[in-house]
Amino acid sequence: MTPDELQKIAAWVKNLTPEEAERAAQGIALRDYERGAYVCHRGDVLDQWTGVISGICKLSTISSEGKDISYSGVPAGGWFGEGSLIKNEPRKYDIVAVRDSRLALMNGATFRWLFENSTGFNRFLVFQLNERLGQFIGMLGYDRMLDATGRLARTIAWLFNPVLFPAVGNRLEISQQELALLSGLSRQAANRALKALCDEGLLSSDAGGITVTDVEPLIHYGD
Repeated sequence: MTPDELQKIAAWVKNLTPEEAERAAQGIALRDYERGAYVCHRGDVLDQWTGVISGICKLSTISSEGKDISYSGVPAGGWFGEGSLIKNEPRKYDIVAVRDSRLALMNGATFRWLFENSTGFNRFLVFQLNERLGQFIGMLGYDRMLDATGRLARTIAWLFNPVLFPAVGNRLEISQQELALLSGLSRQAANRALKALCDEGLLSSDAGGITVTDVEPLIHYGD
């Protein structure tokens, strides 16, 4: 991969020097995953920083009671896994391709070189980690406090976060079944919730995906 090719799939490249961008591009391999395929399982050591070029990945785990707990959906443009690489620890979640997905996998040696040598790369990581922490704090307890419509609204708001997923814009190709998987709802409950959000004018939905012109009402839905 060349630096120009990398810049098309990774917004953070603009923070790098030409030398750093060249090093980053050389350390990335592309891989395709079919819908439902595991990128890694909880407890695995995945020594790769992961970016989503196309498709959507789900980060989740199974509780001791057997409940599926979804931490995050990651659409195209999102990069994740830096925490596990920095701490050199196994993954604490499963990574599953919700739909057919193409991923960019940066090897751990390249990631650590950038982490140790690139001021611009570290600035990006700080902004990303801070934004993600804020999102998680905002979502704490929503599973217990919000109804199905509120849960779906917060899930959609996460997917349209412009800092974490700058490539999404205001349109995301996603099915109702995929929204149900990411929000931890049954398909029937997700469909009803999606209709309610459409009826309230907060988004529009069609067979190919959803369009959101203003994400703020979704972020605060149910407050």
